[in-house]
Amino acid sequence: MRRSLLAIALLAGTLVTGPAAVTAGPAPAGATGHIRVDQVGYATGEAKRAYLMTAAPAGDARFAVLDQRGRTVHSGRIEASAGAWSAAYGAVHPIDLTAVRTPGVYRLRVSGGVRAESPVFRVDSPKRLFAPLLADTVNFFQVQRDGADVIPGELDRKPSHLTDRRATVYEPPVFTGDGGDVPAAPLQPRAGAGPVDVEGGWFDAGDFVKFTHASAYALTQLLYVQRETGGPRTLRGETAFGLRWLDKMWDGRTLYVQVGIGTGSEEFGFLGDHDVWRLPEADDALEIGPGAGSTRGWARSDQPGLSRQPGPKRAERANKQSPGDEYQFIKYRPVFPAAPAGEKVSPNLAGRVSAAFALAAQLAAERGDKAAARRWLAEGASLYGQARTTDVGELVTAFPHAYYPEDSWQDDMELGATQLALAARALGDPRAGRWVREAAGWARAYLDTQPWDTLNLYDTSALAHADLVPLLRGDALAGELVADLRRQLDSGVAAAADHPFGHAVDVTQFDAATRSFGYAATAHLYRDLTGSREYDAFGTRQRNFALGANAWGTSLMIGAGTTYPQCPQHQVANLAGLPRGAVVNGPNGAENFEFIGIPDGANACPADGINRFAAYDRPDARYLDDVRAWPSSEPAIDFTATAALAFALSE
Repeated sequence: MRRSLLAIALLAGTLVTGPAAVTAGPAPAGATGHIRVDQVGYATGEAKRAYLMTAAPAGDARFAVLDQRGRTVHSGRIEASAGAWSAAYGAVHPIDLTAVRTPGVYRLRVSGGVRAESPVFRVDSPKRLFAPLLADTVNFFQVQRDGADVIPGELDRKPSHLTDRRATVYEPPVFTGDGGDVPAAPLQPRAGAGPVDVEGGWFDAGDFVKFTHASAYALTQLLYVQRETGGPRTLRGETAFGLRWLDKMWDGRTLYVQVGIGTGSEEFGFLGDHDVWRLPEADDALEIGPGAGSTRGWARSDQPGLSRQPGPKRAERANKQSPGDEYQFIKYRPVFPAAPAGEKVSPNLAGRVSAAFALAAQLAAERGDKAAARRWLAEGASLYGQARTTDVGELVTAFPHAYYPEDSWQDDMELGATQLALAARALGDPRAGRWVREAAGWARAYLDTQPWDTLNLYDTSALAHADLVPLLRGDALAGELVADLRRQLDSGVAAAADHPFGHAVDVTQFDAATRSFGYAATAHLYRDLTGSREYDAFGTRQRNFALGANAWGTSLMIGAGTTYPQCPQHQVANLAGLPRGAVVNGPNGAENFEFIGIPDGANACPADGINRFAAYDRPDARYLDDVRAWPSSEPAIDFTATAALAFALSE
């Protein structure tokens, strides 16, 4: 998993952020600079910005945009420096390319005091630019499939974890330790529960645990894309796959929230998912019998396709061989419920999962399948009605909670109620009006909470507001929700004003890529809702940042652009090949890289061990394309789903 104590500290703002002050004289004649562009390209009608990064201000430099035949199609003088990036790069000069509107492939060249040339980039229609990227994001979800219904694809994926069809239900585990992720007691089967069928679903990130929390977030966005744009031809099959698994996780009385356990325990004699580096199908071949305490067979560290490792997301643990059952929870994965059967469910989960079911109902109604629409509406309504909305306590996200430390839930309830209302309207269900009123109530409750966030795994309010406002029919709350979307975007605009690449995200914090795509998506949601293009340029710059217009000059999506992640911390990628379309975390706080190490059994990547991005790091922020570097190079389904939404809304 991506979360740890360091992640919590970062989210709490305990690290010093921002570069040290830099004073630099003019660039020497003939100095070399670096040009950063959106390596995928720019839509014909949008604002276009590139950046020249150099050691010192280069006020006399000029730029030329060259077409494929080497002809200059646009030229001018670079703009004044927007500020320093680091001690090594004391100036970042924006370059306005908006005037280039003719579709084609171009390169940017700077001369006159500073010499630099960009990677190639395209100018084209939004559909031509972003439809392939959207299709690639669906490809990543196909790579992440678990169970029998995998798609072999380029990585030759094979069925995996078929034992999930009869999985044992356990009591929620208890954790301790500085990172809040050390098992404090043995796992205990839940009396009278299970076995349950939780086969299928998507792996969450670079390992093989499955989470309802992140899956519901990702699926909701993919269904939103399908409803709004149709998406690529592969999307309907992928959302159907995700829905089948999510439907298994809610049986009408119990919501199951996790399959597998990431953190193992030497003290209690079991390995977790993060302790073994392998292809997922190797788990099925393990020679060990089912049930805690089984002694039928021995788990072997030399079994083909399996290698014990020092969990990729924490300091190394001793490679101690234990007999018997240490691989028990690798092959026979535990399932954990959100609450006892029939009891109230954490409202963040109830809201986002019911939203996914309600979106499925809307799509079924749209294609004329009223029976399926009513079934999905019933699923969503039953879970939404089980939400615990008083004495909520700590939200349930994952076990341990430190992996995903969410504390916002009114936005999820607003999203769930809004999507239920839309589904009910499509079916002529009289409950539609009640759900609109409840959605409005949750929206007001969200507006009364602080601190607020923006679109990402921990805050779904932008999606909720965008669909609720048209249902409010002139209610004063509609204006407040539009204002809240402005607040979310204005927070990014204010942050971007202090960053030389025009990026809103803090590169010393987690989730730089997904938050950048979240801002881009929100700018489109705002324009679609209001007709205002006020935030178009801001949203475009956030997409640009994630696709190469950043200090490191790399796209944060595998396969997108000319420079992109080659060494993600992703077990299938490391052992079988790169998953096209996967979005990685991106730059992160330098302190998060202090305890990383090569997982035992992983292929070293890069093979030569050279960090090609080190020159662009700051003392407080790093980007490392390396299999060791989970803080920057691990991809995840929530990252990729938010990118999918941004691409779809850009078409």
